[in-house]
Amino acid sequence: MTVPEQRGPEPVPAMALRGLVKRFEAKTAVAGVDLDVPAGSFFGLLGPNGAGKTTTLSMAVGLLRPDGGDIRVLGHDVWRDPVRAKSLIGVLPDGARLFDRLSGGELLAYHGLLRGMDPRVVDQRAAELLDVLALGTDNRTLVVDYSAGMKKKIGLACALLHGPRLLVLDEPFEAVDPVSASLIRDILQRYVSGGGTVIFSSHVMEVVERLCSHVAIMAEGAIRRSGTLAEVRGEDSLEHVFVSVVGGRTATGSELAWL
Repeated sequence: MTVPEQRGPEPVPAMALRGLVKRFEAKTAVAGVDLDVPAGSFFGLLGPNGAGKTTTLSMAVGLLRPDGGDIRVLGHDVWRDPVRAKSLIGVLPDGARLFDRLSGGELLAYHGLLRGMDPRVVDQRAAELLDVLALGTDNRTLVVDYSAGMKKKIGLACALLHGPRLLVLDEPFEAVDPVSASLIRDILQRYVSGGGTVIFSSHVMEVVERLCSHVAIMAEGAIRRSGTLAEVRGEDSLEHVFVSVVGGRTATGSELAWL
């Protein structure tokens, strides 16, 4: 008699979205999104402008209430158990308003104390983050006077400060200089190697192909394709697959003839 093979329980996704819906008056911005982000993955959410990426991520982290659907972070419902769920998430929203009349160190201290962290732990972690992110541990410059790259880095530091298990980053490389982008990539890769999970939105195919183990392509409020990078890309380039999935056009010979 053959004994059936014993299988362990399925691993809990870092993030699981089911039937997520958001409407703004007559416009449906997110139309029933189902998505699993595996724990330990580097997950890229791709889509053209207006695809619903920012709206989806805002709902996923509890910044925007959905009109329907279910959101779980490592098994915890974001809207029914928000304190526990949000303690596991670090968030870098696109265009986030920071308390920019503080220095970088003061901003990190504020975030840490707001989360109820031990002040000594906050000081230690803040000093390490400011050093690693090349923001200067003794830099008294106010955040309002930071460059675009520095603002991205201090926002990432705030997201990392409490040691989350999931990072949700909306366009983390937008308007960032190559040096800062390289440093952010190194930190995120180290974070994933240590067991964390990253999900970020982008339209930069080169960055996604370099970093991501999994991707999803979103258009018109729906997930059109998702899976591992190899499954989604197949034998083609990710850019070509993206354009074919979301739809695009090229100029014909008669168009823009005046150029």
